[in-house]
This record gives sequence, C-alpha cells and structure tokens, in this order.
Amino acid sequence: MNFSVKKPNKKGERLESIKKVHGQEISKFTTRMEDYLEVISELIELKGYATPLDISKYMNVSPPSVTKMLRRLDEEKYIDYTKYHGLKLTASGKNIANEIRQKHSDLLEFFEMLGIDNSTASQDVEGMEHHLNPKTTKQLRKFIFFLKSKPEILALFRKSNF
Repeated sequence: MNFSVKKPNKKGERLESIKKVHGQEISKFTTRMEDYLEVISELIELKGYATPLDISKYMNVSPPSVTKMLRRLDEEKYIDYTKYHGLKLTASGKNIANEIRQKHSDLLEFFEMLGIDNSTASQDVEGMEHHLNPKTTKQLRKFIFFLKSKPEILALFRKSNF
C-alpha cells in the first residue's frame, strides 16, 4: 500500500486555499463565545445552573471578563442573563453548545480509536472542535461508525508499523 502524502497539483494551491479561508467574512461569533456556551451548558447539566463565578473558575478568567462576555452573549440572544439573577441558554445558545459538544465528543472518540491517550486527545481536541466544517464533522461521524462496524480494520491499524 502506498500512503504517500497528497501534494498540491498546482503551484500555489495551498496559498490559494489559505487566501480563500481568510477572505471569507468573519463571523461576529467567536470560538471564545463557543467556549462560554459549552461551559455554561456543561455546568447546567452538572449542577442544574451556571453562575458567573463558576464560569470564571472553569475558564480561568476574571469575573469582570465573564460579566462582559455574558452581556455580549445576552445581546446576541444566545443566553438570557440578568445580573445577580442567573442565566440560561436560549434555543440558539443550546444548539451551538450541543454542536460544539458533539464535535468535541466525535474528535475525542476518533483520537482514542487511533490509540492517542485521553489526556493528549483532550488537549488536542480543545480548539479543533471550533474549526470543523459541518460537512467534515458528518464525514468524521460516518468514518467512526465505519471503524466501529469493522473492528478488524482498526485492529490492523493498531498493529501496523507505518
């Protein structure tokens, strides 16, 4: 089997790809906002609620920074937030948090299938989850399902010395 790396077939193809990605309109939504929604969702699932102090603790940011982001998420209608009265995710906030959590879970499962230890996989996944295109995520899920249905292929991979 030949497992050589695919090289660009045209001069400058990689540069054009980078240019295309950076030329796209930047969303007002950021990976940091996604991280906040993910932490809020996790806290609500774990404790039944999320407080700014909890968010500050888990994200390792100052309480004023949390308050500033919560106001922004509230303005953008991802959470309902009233200072000193708590917060909750809106439907769109829940959707985004669930998408990020699913991507995180899929990537983690895939890396663990590859034999990467949980600590390393978790570290690598944090951040990657924000940059996957939905089409890529769909194909990754299909591939994970395929590997689960064909354990002999996964066993061959794990035994290989490439």
